[in-house]
Amino acid sequence: MKIDSRLTPLDESRMNDAQRRVLGEILSGPRGNLDGPFLAWIHSPALADHAQRLGAFCRYQTRLELRLSELAILFTAAWWQSQAEWQIHEPIARQAGISDTVIEALRRGDEPVFALDDEALIYRLGTSLYTKRRIDDALYEEAVTTFGEPGVVELVGIFGYYALVAMTLNVFEVRRDTGTALPFAEP
Repeated sequence: MKIDSRLTPLDESRMNDAQRRVLGEILSGPRGNLDGPFLAWIHSPALADHAQRLGAFCRYQTRLELRLSELAILFTAAWWQSQAEWQIHEPIARQAGISDTVIEALRRGDEPVFALDDEALIYRLGTSLYTKRRIDDALYEEAVTTFGEPGVVELVGIFGYYALVAMTLNVFEVRRDTGTALPFAEP
């Protein structure tokens, strides 16, 4: 799939050894491609190296069900109106079990109607975290009861990591050529 950005295109002949090493790790890992923010981060191989390891954990290794982590990612993509982040994760979220009505409500910026309490809790946590920059005691206790303390720590990591991803994609105007309209209107 063709990916465009405002960055200088990568040319292997001009890459340094650190970039080649990180590129090799990314391509041989669970992602297998230089999609999304890695297109930008590879320009700073030290950042790319650390970020790709954190990202692999947040995406593939947390104790949260894929359905819930993908909901947190989609919430973040919608919050930041990150075109490529949404394009990458919307089909994954759908396949993981997030309903079409929830996905569409998130994309429009509307509060979804959730059939599942754990999904509603992810939404409430994301809303509080992004709007108030805090989680009150009652919501925190509900989250710990539902996901466990380590699960809440990992969920906050997912929200934070994917906010970094969204900012990266937005600043460098990373776009996937999917042949469909962008999910969000450009400001």
